[in-house]
Amino acid sequence: MMESKISEIKLINSKDEYSFDENVEIYVQFSVEGGIRDAFNEANWTKAYNNNDVSFKMKYGIKLISGGFRKKELGRTIDTYRKASIFWTRNPKLVNPMKDRRIWVQVAKNFEPFIRLSEEEVKQELFDFNERFIFKASDLGKGKHRIGSEVFASWQKHDYTETGNIKNSSNEIEITVN
Repeated sequence: MMESKISEIKLINSKDEYSFDENVEIYVQFSVEGGIRDAFNEANWTKAYNNNDVSFKMKYGIKLISGGFRKKELGRTIDTYRKASIFWTRNPKLVNPMKDRRIWVQVAKNFEPFIRLSEEEVKQELFDFNERFIFKASDLGKGKHRIGSEVFASWQKHDYTETGNIKNSSNEIEITVN
């Protein structure tokens, strides 16, 4: 199986300068790519369902950090998971006009379920991330600050994949607090 990895992590902030009493809002965007994403396909869903391997859980975490030698965590650290449930149905509302498909996947993101009609949409729901961090500018203090992030993801062995554990760090962005 091909190696899995976390894509380049993008930190997106709404502006570069904040006043001391404002809230800083930063989005962390990344994707899980490679072997695990490629293996999570329709053929493997059917095989897994037939072998009673009907759920996939990926644990992930994101930390925003600031500082040089003494790194300080910003905002709340995200440490949660996404879950995919593989199920069989004849529901006429779930129709793929190209195929007579009966095996479907429901992805739960932050305990909210999503059912998508195409394989690529399911992969996007499960493996693409856009998490929001909000913290007070006063937590940083006045001056220029460099902010980066650390991300990890892990999953267990299934019919279509081995156990995996991946990590990555982002480039830093700079913000100013007045």
